[in-house]
Amino acid sequence: MSISRNGQIIFSKAWGMADLERNVSLTTNSILEAGSIAKQFTAAIILLLEQQGKLSLDDNVRKYIPELPDYRTPITLRQMLHHTSGVREWSDLVDLTGWSRGQKFYTNEDVLEIITHQKHLNNKPGDEFLYSNSNYVLFTIIVQRLSGLTLPAFTQRYIFESAGMTHTQWRDDPNRIVPNRAIAYSKPGTGFETDMPNECVYGPGALLTTTEDLLKWSNFYQSGKLGTSSLLSKQIKTEPLNNGVMNTYAAGLFIKKVMGWDNISHDGATASYRAYLETFPDLHLSIALLSNTSQFNIDNVASMIRKIFVPDKTRKLVKTQVSIHLPKAYLNSLAGMYVSERNRSTFQLSVKNDTLMLDNYLPLISASENIFKSDNFLLDIKGTKGLYIPFSPNDTIPFMKVLPVNLSEKDCSFYSGKYFSEETNSSTTVQHDSSRLMIHLTADKAYQLIPTYQDAFKINELDCDVQFIKSSQHKVSTMKFYFWKARGIEFKKLK
Repeated sequence: MSISRNGQIIFSKAWGMADLERNVSLTTNSILEAGSIAKQFTAAIILLLEQQGKLSLDDNVRKYIPELPDYRTPITLRQMLHHTSGVREWSDLVDLTGWSRGQKFYTNEDVLEIITHQKHLNNKPGDEFLYSNSNYVLFTIIVQRLSGLTLPAFTQRYIFESAGMTHTQWRDDPNRIVPNRAIAYSKPGTGFETDMPNECVYGPGALLTTTEDLLKWSNFYQSGKLGTSSLLSKQIKTEPLNNGVMNTYAAGLFIKKVMGWDNISHDGATASYRAYLETFPDLHLSIALLSNTSQFNIDNVASMIRKIFVPDKTRKLVKTQVSIHLPKAYLNSLAGMYVSERNRSTFQLSVKNDTLMLDNYLPLISASENIFKSDNFLLDIKGTKGLYIPFSPNDTIPFMKVLPVNLSEKDCSFYSGKYFSEETNSSTTVQHDSSRLMIHLTADKAYQLIPTYQDAFKINELDCDVQFIKSSQHKVSTMKFYFWKARGIEFKKLK
C-alpha cells in the first residue's frame, strides 16, 4: 500500500509473504501484477499516437486491422477506448472451446485470430458501455503496426522512463526472469495454492509494477507531463452513448464521484493478483494497492483508507433506505424466473423472511410496490414485465417473467446432438443422462444445462445462458450462448 499527497509519498508499507515456498517477505519493492490498471497505460499510448498524427480516435478500426469483419457499421478507436464498441470479450469465447483462460497459453495473436472470426457484435457501437478486454488487445496490434514498436517498447520509451517508473514492465515474455516478483496465491480450501497468469496476452492487463511506481504514474500524467502538450483532458474525458446518457469510462479510467469528490480510478484482477489505483484530484490524494492473493478484499481496504483521508461531503445527504411492508402474497406473486430482453441473461426472484431475494442471496429493499433496490441497481416491476436500472453506468434494461419448465427424457433427446461453431472453431456435444441434460466441451469437461424457461438453459460454472433455436420444421437448428460480455455466440447443429 502506498499513499501520496501533493505528489509526495506520505505512506508506503508491505505486509505478508511474496513467496511461500522460499519464505520471502513482501516488500514495497516487490513486483506484482496490476490487472486492468494496465488499460490506462495502453490508452495513453493511443492518445500519444494521435498527438503524433499517426491516427485519429474517430478512425474506423478496420483502417489498421482490415482482417476484422465488416459489421456494416464502423467501430471507431474512440468507441474501443470507452468500451462501447460492442466487440465480444475474448475470454468468454475461449471458455466455449473447453480451454479457458489460464488453461491454454494464449497470446495477443491468438486473441486477434479469435476476434476476426466473430460474425456479430454484442451491440451497435456506441449504444452501450460493455467492458471488453478485446478492445485493448486490438490496441496493442495497432500500436505495433503504426509505430514499428511493441506496446512494451513504446511504453518504456514514452512513459516508464519519463515518469521514473524503474520497477515497471509488461509481462510480454513468459521466459523473462523478473527479480523480486511476488507469486500469486489462491486459497480454495484450508491452504494456499499457486495461482499465476498462464498467458502472454498484454495490453488490457499484464502490467508488472509496484505501488510506488503507480503513484509516480498518477503524479506524472495528472501534473500534465504526458505528451508534448498535456493529454490529461483527453485521458479523463467521458462521452455520451448514442442515447445521450453519459458513459463514465474515459481513457482506461473510471471517472465518478466518491464521497462527494471527483474521483479517477481503476481496479484490476489477473489470476490471484488484485489491484486498485485511485486519485482525488481536488485533494491531491492518490492511493495504490496491490495484493498477491485473491483472499485480500481490496475494496474494503480502499474504503477504510478513504475514511481516514477523505472528508465525506455526502454524509448529511445519505438517508438510510427502509423497506416498506408488502403483503407476503404479493411478494410471492413476483417470485419466479426473469429474462433480460437485451442479452437473454436470467435471474431468479424468491421470498425469504418477507423479503424479495435476487438469486437466493441478495436481499432487495422494497422502496414501493413496484420498486426494489440494492446498493447498485433497482428493479421496477409491473406485472410480468420490468426494468433493470443500474446506477453506474446509468442504463435501463427491460426484462420479462418467464414460465419455468420441467425436462422429460423426451425433451432431453430433442436437444441432444453435436454442434459446431465457426466463431470459436470448436465443437460441443449435448447428451441426456436420465433427466439431466449435459454439454460436453471436451472429452473430460462437461457441465449440466439447467432449464430456465422454454428452450433455454443456464450453465452455472460458466455463468452463461444457453438458448436453442428451432427451424421452420420445429427441429433444433442452432444453440446460442449468452455471456454478460459476449452475446449470441452461435453453434450450428450438425446433421
